[in-house]
Amino acid sequence: MALLEHDQPFLPALKPAEREALTGLGGRRVFPPGNHLLQEGERDTHVLVVLEGWAVVSTATQRGTTRLTLGLRGPGELLGDMAALDNRPRSATVTALGVVTALTVPGDRFRRFLIDNPHASGLVMSQLSSRLRSADGERRSLASLTVLQRLSARLLELSQGSPSASGAGRLPGVDLPQEDLAAAVGATREAVAKALGLLRKQEIVRTGPRRVEIVDAELLRLLAAGSV
Repeated sequence: MALLEHDQPFLPALKPAEREALTGLGGRRVFPPGNHLLQEGERDTHVLVVLEGWAVVSTATQRGTTRLTLGLRGPGELLGDMAALDNRPRSATVTALGVVTALTVPGDRFRRFLIDNPHASGLVMSQLSSRLRSADGERRSLASLTVLQRLSARLLELSQGSPSASGAGRLPGVDLPQEDLAAAVGATREAVAKALGLLRKQEIVRTGPRRVEIVDAELLRLLAAGSV
């Protein structure tokens, strides 16, 4: 299970000349918190490169009233490349968690950039492969792991790498409301609330408004692995 990218982000992985060429193809755009950078089902083909801030990638579920969180994307990461390459509708919605500044490049210019820069094209293919493998892992976890296991793994992951996960004088933790945490786990809010209650009762986590703090990370790792 992984919401965060572990490979080097696209922009810093480019060669200096490639980076300069790409930034010259588009312009900056600022997205306020909660605004959609990209929206599922739309047929636009531009790509975005996050310059500052964090965004969440999600998709609608079959129930229609809930969403499944697919990933968190931060500075340097490329968004929207699938629609730019296959000219099909957007497969997910990307929403700004805070203020997000992004480079916007029209799809036709991005495709030409990849033709002219084979190294950059290879990076995009590697990213697509990595995200496909991650999606396969998510499907396996939904089919084989309990809500408690998935929640434990997600809390550990997000406490280590997500924005504003920890601060001075605070335990490591996650700043998300329960409905967003449920979306990140692929479960109902009620199921996640029940699992949090078990973790809280065993003094593995502490919960507060829009925050879960990790008290015993080692025991949480054992739960995520199904070892206890």
